[in-house]
Amino acid sequence: MRLDAVLARIDSDLPAAIDRLFELLRLPSISTDPAYAADCDRAADWLVRDLASIGIDASKRTTPGHPMVVGHVPGDGPHVLFYGHYDVQPVDPLALWHRDPFDPAIEDTPKGRVIRARGASDDKGQLMTFVEACRAWKAVHGTLPCRLTFLFEGEEESGSPSLVPFLKDNADELRADLALICDTGLFESRAPAVITMLRGLLGEELTITGPDKDLHSGMYGGAAMNPIRVLTRILGGLHDDAGRCVVPGFYDGVPELPDDIAAQWQALNFDHAAFLGDVGLSQLAGEQGRSALEMLWSRPTAEINGIWGGYTGDGFKTVLPSRASAKVSFRLVGQQDPHAIRDAFRAWVTAQLPPDCQVSFTGHGASPASHIDTGHAAFEAARTVLAEEWGVPAAFAGCGGSIPIAGYFKTHLGMDAMLVGWGKDDDQIHSPNEKYDVESFHKGIRSWARILAALSD
Repeated sequence: MRLDAVLARIDSDLPAAIDRLFELLRLPSISTDPAYAADCDRAADWLVRDLASIGIDASKRTTPGHPMVVGHVPGDGPHVLFYGHYDVQPVDPLALWHRDPFDPAIEDTPKGRVIRARGASDDKGQLMTFVEACRAWKAVHGTLPCRLTFLFEGEEESGSPSLVPFLKDNADELRADLALICDTGLFESRAPAVITMLRGLLGEELTITGPDKDLHSGMYGGAAMNPIRVLTRILGGLHDDAGRCVVPGFYDGVPELPDDIAAQWQALNFDHAAFLGDVGLSQLAGEQGRSALEMLWSRPTAEINGIWGGYTGDGFKTVLPSRASAKVSFRLVGQQDPHAIRDAFRAWVTAQLPPDCQVSFTGHGASPASHIDTGHAAFEAARTVLAEEWGVPAAFAGCGGSIPIAGYFKTHLGMDAMLVGWGKDDDQIHSPNEKYDVESFHKGIRSWARILAALSD
């Protein structure tokens, strides 16, 4: 059995695989800070050398920002592109780390052995699960089971400014039958999931201005318009009593959940009471009549993320502020048009302004949702083999967050993406003391080996 031999190789080679991951984790490839530009470059070089060590034709490609790493493996059968990112988040506040974030180590915890380091889960550990699966295939069989392209990015944690231009400029080289992305996690840290729905994201900042200066509330209070009162009244009406957003046209293009997907989600037995209890809450908010997973994965949202105005320092200052501001984000699903929603939101706010008030807006990104066509045979095959590896049923799941790369692959390369990952809810990505379970790393490698076998078959 060709797969059995690969799985046995993965098991025996695990200590060496962890050592290789540690080498990559020691490189402080923080993409948002120019002081670490050389370290990002070193991380790209390390990946080129590592891919080359298993016979992959790999090279570092320059961009206006941090470099891309591209590798190719010729072969028969389906052509698959694997994407990951080698850059990591900043480590601040450093004082909250229990050890040097770039000095990786294995730690024993009450929940098992973990790899502790910045980037252990997001995304170096996840990226290397696929590389190690390929290494085992090559060691056992001398070849890889299908045609492969590797694309590793160094700017994911800083907004991917070079990614879309790179995809456009190299579309013919990068285009494949299917993209694989390992930047997600297990459902409730226990069950594998194939992500098929990714919400889009629209960000808006608005500032309402009334008087031309801050005013003394004793002299002007009651007679002068207060921009904070205007702003809170408008935003307080963003939802109706049933939890639905009232912006005109907001639900245009929002689909109902297919029955088969709804049944899979129901079978996951998601404990929404525990989910909310972990953050000190007890009652579901949002749209009435919707399950928690529906609201998290397949329904759009409108949320106020920040609000400010007037005096907020220590003590007390009795002013009527000249300006009041807020940040509002919308998570989008289905065919919702972020630009149409932006126009509708701005018109809705403007129409509610009283005399003597003006509003200005600043946009902060506008990406549509991604919906993966699971009709491709690879998706059901992956779901089957993941259940074999993890011992529990795998589901086609949604993702409450936004991962734009999947949409970019569809828009610019015309290919769907399969998103699977082995992270856990407590991995503390983007936070101090990030970790990746040794089990996630080990079984992640084995899972990719199974998926590669299924794709080649």
